[in-house]
Formats: sequence, C-alpha cells, structure tokens
Amino acid sequence: MTHPSRISGHLRPNRRSVLKAGLGMTLAGAGLALGAAPALAAQRGTPLCDQPGDSASRQGLGSGDLCIPYHREHDNTWGYVFGDAWTGIHQTGDYIGSPVMLAQDTFDSSGAAPISFTWALPTGGQAGKLFDYTSRADNGYGFEISRIPNDCIEFGGRTYLQYTSVYTWGVEGDPPWEDGHDGSLMSGVAYSDDYGVTWTDYDYHWDGDHRGVNQSMYGMWSFAGIDPDGWLYIFSKRWNGTHRNSADGGAVQLFRIQPDDFRAGNFGAQQNWAYVDGSWQWTTSETPPSVILSGNNTGEFSVKRIGATYCMSYFDVVLGAIVTRTAPRPDAPWSMPVPQITALEVPNLYGGYIHPGSASATALTLMVSQWSGRDYYGVRQFDGINP
Repeated sequence: MTHPSRISGHLRPNRRSVLKAGLGMTLAGAGLALGAAPALAAQRGTPLCDQPGDSASRQGLGSGDLCIPYHREHDNTWGYVFGDAWTGIHQTGDYIGSPVMLAQDTFDSSGAAPISFTWALPTGGQAGKLFDYTSRADNGYGFEISRIPNDCIEFGGRTYLQYTSVYTWGVEGDPPWEDGHDGSLMSGVAYSDDYGVTWTDYDYHWDGDHRGVNQSMYGMWSFAGIDPDGWLYIFSKRWNGTHRNSADGGAVQLFRIQPDDFRAGNFGAQQNWAYVDGSWQWTTSETPPSVILSGNNTGEFSVKRIGATYCMSYFDVVLGAIVTRTAPRPDAPWSMPVPQITALEVPNLYGGYIHPGSASATALTLMVSQWSGRDYYGVRQFDGINP
C-alpha cells in the first residue's frame, strides 16, 4: 500500500496509501453489516475502468479515480469527472493529470446495464486534463501537486467544477507533512461555457493550509442542487483527501446562494445555516455557518437531491466504509449513518459519489473508488443502495 507511482519523473505515491490496513475488520469487530441492496440491482461493484479494452480505455483513460457524476442538462447526457488519471491500466502509460472528464449518452438507472463512456472531454477525442496548470509547480498561487475535483454541476448553460489544490499527500517525494495539517494549497471553482471544453477559474480562491488557512471548512464542496425554493444549496467540509487528517472531526457545514449570484462569482451573497442565539437560522455571509454534522473523520462526500429527498454519502475513514444519510430538506435533521459498502467487500475503498440520475431516493447509484497498488486503480458502480 506504499508503492509509489510516477508523474513526469517525480515520485507520486498514491494518496490512498495512507489508509489503515484492515479498516474493514473494525466493522466486523463492531458487528456492523453491509447495507442491503434490492434483489433487482444488477451492478454490485462493477469496474468502470482499469480493465483492458473497457469503455474508459477506448476514450483514452486507462485508470483513474473518483468518477464524480453530474447531469449535462443542456443535452440530457451525463458527465463523469475523474481525479488523477493515466492512459494505461494499473497507473501505467502517460500521466494525464487531474481533473479528467468522460461522458455518456444515456444512463440506465435500473442497473441492468453498467455505465459505458461514450466520449471524452475536453476535445471529444482522447481524454485530457481539463485545467491549464502544471503539476508539481508554482502556477502563481504556490507549489501544487494536483487539482482534485470534489463536485460538478451544470445549470443555466454553464458548468461549474469545485476543486482542491493539493500541496502535499504527505508521503515520499512530496513536501513534508505536518500532523494536524490538511496538506491543501487552496480551493477554487472553475466554470465552462462550452460544456467542458475550456475552463476559467473564478478570481476568488479559498486559501488552504499552505496559504495560511489550515482546516478551512471550504476545502471540499458538494453541490446538492437547486431546490424548488430557487436556492443553490452547497455543503462543504475540510479537505481530507489524504484520509489521514488527524485534526478532522468529520465536520460538515451548509450554505446557499442564488444561482445568478453564483454565476457572477458574487460568493459574498451566500447565506449561511448557523446556530445563533439559541436557534438555527439562515444568516448573512458575515455570520459563518455552524457545523451540522460531525463524528468520524470523513473523506470524500456527496449530497444530492433525489426526488424530494436529500441524500448524503461519504467515506467514513474510521469505519472504512461508505455510509449514507437522508433528510427531507438540506437544513433539516439528518438520519443516522448507515454503512453500505465496507472494506470487507471492497478493500482500500474511498469516495462514494451519488449519481444524480439515481432511480430513486431508496435506490441510489454510488461511484466507489478503489486503489490496490498496481493491481487496481479505478471506480466501481453500485446500484440499488437504500439509505
């Protein structure tokens, strides 16, 4: 689990190498069971890349992780945003970079057919890095290794991608790791007005660890979607892509913003869900959001409105499991976490992104990443998840 891979002559240990060995056994010892999937769910861990001749390879992506799904509403297709990716399987061939995007014409929410990628962005030819920056270099903000996507959404003819710029993964070949620090450089939002071909960064960035703001609660975002009330709801938390952030208690916060303000980059217009003077209320941006959830360290997370229900999925680093929760509203109490997929079923798992085209709030499709050294580095599809 500590075997490094290479990027342009530099050692780049996979960020999943820091997962504790045997996390799944903690679940077994605690008596926690796998979440049950409906009998009709066809995909229960189907690999979507890192297999010879698969649909991802045909688009030029041999291996990669995350595979964050979003709805391309302008033509009713689906996009999938990967993190670090290679042209060959098992992290071989050329390093493509991060983020990378593949797309699909039609998604089968029943699970009868696995996801099959139809084309690649940004050119429609072979997969390529979406953003114009240099890995392991200072691109004007400080040294950064990679820009890792956290979520993507399209509305009003524009695509938005939120990312974290990583300063260190804390392993051999990287800048030194400091215990209690999250290893980020900054977070940002990029947008595309041609549906993923070209990207522009908003001028404003949220400073991270190595720009003086360790443990920023704006490190990782998930776009829950535009609610019928007209607000775009966004959940955010500390960056914990390393899965070893000892200062991260799993805290999550909530804010909302009008779509037109978001498009204009008027991020100061956000309203924050905060506990003030003995009650929860929506406040102006001058009052910071309060923590709505906390507990075990959380890595990658995802929140989506499926039907009339808000569904949350995240990687519980302590349990070594993908867990889910639900709520009737973004600002309502959330259900207790339910372990759905554990390291007993998928060793070295992480991620757990909710497909916005899921069949229903009781039959979710989750995208779960796995890294097993040189044996497997990819994404698996799970359907029929009942949170």
